[in-house]
Amino acid sequence: MAAVKEQSIVDKLKALHSLQLIDSKMDEIGVLKGELPIEVSDLEDEITGLKTRLKKMETVVSDIDTEILNHNTNIKESEALIGRYEKQLDNVKNNREFDALTKEIELQRLEIQLSQKKIREASGAKEGKTEAFDALATKLTQRNKDLENKKVELQKIIEKTEKEEAKLLKESEKARKDIDARLLASYDKIRKAYRNGLAVAPVSRGACGGCFNRIPPQMQIEIGVMKKIIACEHCGRVLVDESILLPAEA
Repeated sequence: MAAVKEQSIVDKLKALHSLQLIDSKMDEIGVLKGELPIEVSDLEDEITGLKTRLKKMETVVSDIDTEILNHNTNIKESEALIGRYEKQLDNVKNNREFDALTKEIELQRLEIQLSQKKIREASGAKEGKTEAFDALATKLTQRNKDLENKKVELQKIIEKTEKEEAKLLKESEKARKDIDARLLASYDKIRKAYRNGLAVAPVSRGACGGCFNRIPPQMQIEIGVMKKIIACEHCGRVLVDESILLPAEA
């Protein structure tokens, strides 16, 4: 970038003030958008999180279904074994065979009881997970609606302000070229320090237009003659005399 030509203090103050006016208008557009961009971003993050949780919960429910299916299969297998063993009881030749078959039948019945218990436990767990899943799904649906509404609202504002914002951005870039790098860096630093982005403040009724603290009379005179750049001793903003204001604002 070409070096900024040497300017008088008056020119520097006017350039800074002009830049502040442009940037303040851009800030007003930002205020108009309000927290919408952040809200949209937060909703998108929340929706992503909800989808991840739902997917994990689907996996858990699927695993429970598989577990229940396996237990039901075990029950059928045990019932089939019991039926076979009971038929074999009709053909036993001695007490030892009878006792062995009886123990096998009892063992399979215990297996059935254990599987039934596991099924009840898994079914209870599934019910709880299903309720949680439904609640999350409902929340996701609502968040998607909220996001869509916020996006529509934000888009309307963008469509309304994008031309003006683009114009102001070009004006800001052009105005910045008329300010030397060190002064511009100080300006940007001060802007970032305050929520309203005000780095250049006019003196109004003997007070700083940024923090509203009183300015000593001698300093007011020095600001008025514009022989040097003076910062507010309370907030650090660059102070300009009201006479520097553009005709439209005078």
